[in-house]
Amino acid sequence: MNIIETLAQEFSLKVDQVEKTVALIDEGNTIPFIARYRKEVTGSLDDNVLRDLFDRLTFLRNIEKRKTEVSELITAQGKMTPEIQAAIDAAVTITEVDDIYRPFRPHRKTRASVAREKGLEPLAELLYAQLPTYEPSIEEQAAAYIDEEKGVASVEEALQGAKDIIAENVSDNAEFRKELRRLTFEFGFLSSKQAKEEDSVYAQYYEYSEPLKKVLPHRVLAINRGEKEEFLKVEVTVASEIVLNYLFAEVLLANNSPAEPYVSAAVLDSYDRLIAPSIEREIRNDIFDNASEGAIKVFADNLSHLLMQSPLKGKTVLGFDPGYAHGCKLAVVDKTGKVVDTAVIYPVKPREEIEKSKSILKRLISRHKVDVIAIGNGTASKESEIFIAGLLKEIPEDVKYIVVSEAGASIYSASKLAAEEFPDFDVMQRSAVSIARRLQDPLAELIKIDPKGIGVGQYQHDMKQARLDEALGGVVEDCVNAVGVDINTASYSLLSYISGINITSAKNIVKYREENGEFTSRAQLLKVPRIGAKAFEQAAGFLRVPGGKEIFDNTGVHPESYTAASELLQMFGYSKADVADGNLRDLRTKVQKVGSRTVSEKLGVGEPTLQDIVSELEKPGRDIRDTLPPPVLRDDILSLEDLKPEMELTGTVRNVIDFGAFVDIGVHQDGLVHISQLCDRYVKHPSEVVKVGDIVKVRVLSVDIPKKRIALTMRNKQKA
Repeated sequence: MNIIETLAQEFSLKVDQVEKTVALIDEGNTIPFIARYRKEVTGSLDDNVLRDLFDRLTFLRNIEKRKTEVSELITAQGKMTPEIQAAIDAAVTITEVDDIYRPFRPHRKTRASVAREKGLEPLAELLYAQLPTYEPSIEEQAAAYIDEEKGVASVEEALQGAKDIIAENVSDNAEFRKELRRLTFEFGFLSSKQAKEEDSVYAQYYEYSEPLKKVLPHRVLAINRGEKEEFLKVEVTVASEIVLNYLFAEVLLANNSPAEPYVSAAVLDSYDRLIAPSIEREIRNDIFDNASEGAIKVFADNLSHLLMQSPLKGKTVLGFDPGYAHGCKLAVVDKTGKVVDTAVIYPVKPREEIEKSKSILKRLISRHKVDVIAIGNGTASKESEIFIAGLLKEIPEDVKYIVVSEAGASIYSASKLAAEEFPDFDVMQRSAVSIARRLQDPLAELIKIDPKGIGVGQYQHDMKQARLDEALGGVVEDCVNAVGVDINTASYSLLSYISGINITSAKNIVKYREENGEFTSRAQLLKVPRIGAKAFEQAAGFLRVPGGKEIFDNTGVHPESYTAASELLQMFGYSKADVADGNLRDLRTKVQKVGSRTVSEKLGVGEPTLQDIVSELEKPGRDIRDTLPPPVLRDDILSLEDLKPEMELTGTVRNVIDFGAFVDIGVHQDGLVHISQLCDRYVKHPSEVVKVGDIVKVRVLSVDIPKKRIALTMRNKQKA
């Protein structure tokens, strides 16, 4: 297999484009660096395509590695033939490679291996030959294998041993297995039944059967979890005539041989005892892997949009972590993210110190000029929201509130990182800080939490954790590098996601900053221990130095392009001071008049790099998230009981899953917009229409108060 050509074909790219991109990966360049600063080499492939290409490259290389291993193992046995090598070379999956190796691998003790030890292989070969006649008869020839010492006591035992050998040989045939796997998937069903007399969330799968090729990914994951929790019995079924007709056609010679009954029995035994269970496992593993990959992509997409939500800049936020017996913990975080005050109040049961709580809260709002109150959506959130909404009506200040998902806040607050940040705070105080900061800057705060704990996926705990961690880690890395970070204010946890920087070097950056004062240039990064030339190359463009000696250090222009950027300014009569003052609004127009190709050739850079330099110089220090819709702030409360069918509301998309989207409409309980209600056209997946963080207009379809379920629609009224 030519991996480069295969990738080019699968991704509809040019061979040399793939070759150069793979070379960049093999040289140790990170995906964010390649996507941002090597566009001329890759043809401007974005980070999503690059990650998919990297995953596929790894997969294909693993297949090639396995092919080499299998070839060497078979060769070492002296059994390699041109036909076997050709079959290995033609295999396109690891399963196919392993099927080829199956007859050659050391077998654990089986019925067939025992029969071989008894010397019954010649009898098996005699039967499998299916001669038109046998003289002497099969039974008479089998009698010659009776040997008490070897454990063959009768003709029947000899023939059974021979059939066991035939059954295993049929099972080990790679071509048979490949076709039976295809037939089972093409015509088989995934079925499940109730495993215990008990109602559960899996009730819809208590009598379930669906063609394998039509089973939706989220159903595969739900059924697997139901089986794991012992609510379901699951199996793969296929009509026996479909698979057996194929096997009989391949194995039986149809010449009315006296051996046919024995071979037929061996084929039936082979399929029922050896092939079917194995193929069922393989197919279930395959559809689970495919479902997991799909769910991981949805999770990754949701996480990306969550992390890239618009920050609430320039606002003082009061984080409110609700609670009952231990009270509600408050933390006031100023416009820079610094904690300036904390308190504990008891406005809800069991103490209900409402007036005292109001007094404390009013004092905090007045003293610190609080703009927004961020309420965690956990325990006691509803009562806390009612309390806050009532309080805001009593004060003169224009303060809004928002209910913030506190998914993962408890994980962070109990973490080593939180203890390092706030050694004098208890767990709930840290949680209040996290709630406030995740409103101010979702990216900087949420990266401190294991992505699996953020609550925007489905069945994430059922997936292969290493693969999930790899995918989500890639998302966080892409988001952090897309935004860039201030090297003088970023925590080491945030810095560790920057291209080329690991935890150790991130801590070294913070330590250097503490010992030597703020960085005044990107070049100083080379003075930090464990930051060499390669790490600097990968990281520098994503780090910002506001107010530094070099204006380019506060842009996404890479140091390797500083000369080109300076020449560009000179070419059109600008100076670095114009960059700092934001006086480059006509730069793009001037470049276009001369022509991008002409300008880029004069500067010695590619056109994509030229366009990126222009964009960065136009808006130094820009935050790409500023173009996104801000969070929806509220000043009054809405309850589940207030909702009525046809009521129109504005909400925020909190989670996107395979069958729809959950939308926060301000009633503490997210409503579900089913995939069929997302728009007036057919959509294959909800992500085609909505993403996490979107502000959407919805209409209430129904409300089930006892079950706390809200059905919403985004379709036009006349079509819903």
